[in-house]
Amino acid sequence: MFRNARLYARCPRPAFRPRGWAVVPDAVSGENQAGDETSAWETAEPQDWLGHQLHCQGCRHEALHRDGRCRRGRVCVRDARARRIEHFFMENPGSADGYLDHPYFEVRALAVRFASIFRLSPLITDSDAEVRAGVALRLPVARIEGMAADPDRRVRLAVASRLGGKALMAMLSDEDWFVRLIVVRRLAAECLVRAVRDPEPDVRRWVARRIDRKYLGLMVCDAEPTVRQIVATRAQEGLLLKLARDDDIRVRFTSMERLPLSIVATLPADSEKIIRDLVARRLGRDTHEANEREKDHGTGA
Repeated sequence: MFRNARLYARCPRPAFRPRGWAVVPDAVSGENQAGDETSAWETAEPQDWLGHQLHCQGCRHEALHRDGRCRRGRVCVRDARARRIEHFFMENPGSADGYLDHPYFEVRALAVRFASIFRLSPLITDSDAEVRAGVALRLPVARIEGMAADPDRRVRLAVASRLGGKALMAMLSDEDWFVRLIVVRRLAAECLVRAVRDPEPDVRRWVARRIDRKYLGLMVCDAEPTVRQIVATRAQEGLLLKLARDDDIRVRFTSMERLPLSIVATLPADSEKIIRDLVARRLGRDTHEANEREKDHGTGA
């Protein structure tokens, strides 16, 4: 559903989609597509959102049914199951405008994806959060800035995935950590200084990965060791030397991997064997490479 799909590829995801998707499987209306195993859902009679059995006779879409664009138990806007409603709008997108005021939230939430954007503004205040989130993903950015204060996180996540500039930066104060995480992943690197003291470690980890290098010093004393370790993967020589004396073994190990050998050789032996072994390997490799260069120079190679 998200246009910025890559933005969410590695993030923990909230339940942002119409209820019923991937929860209720499609019925198969007389055909067994899963071999000999047929579930009760697949053999059950299609029902509408009020629990009544569906009948095509008298439906206003009988013409679509005759054309094969509406099929009971498969492609039906009156069905209670979101997948079948979605299939209906995929085959008949021109019908979506007429369902934006439907009493069933699944129908409205899916109609929003296919309806004309000129019909969506009234749904900014829809009673269902999934409908409002769908609206936030489609309306022009200038029209959704006010939705950044929506009480439901799903709506604010959709808004955060689209806003930019000052409006996006203002969402760094959102009460939900995952909304702030999306903001941190989208803001420019030089705008992340405000987030270095975020209370959520996951947010600060992303700040450490993306913040402009000149501000990394603000995170050297972060309370979370994994944040300091990320800082060590990006820090320059001065900060690395400080991190090489960190209390956490992970931070020291990462720092020792990146420090210049000329500095590593002057540092006292670490209390942890794994770090002492790392230093020994690095210094040994440096000595070996120097000897090889001398040999090459001596033979004129």
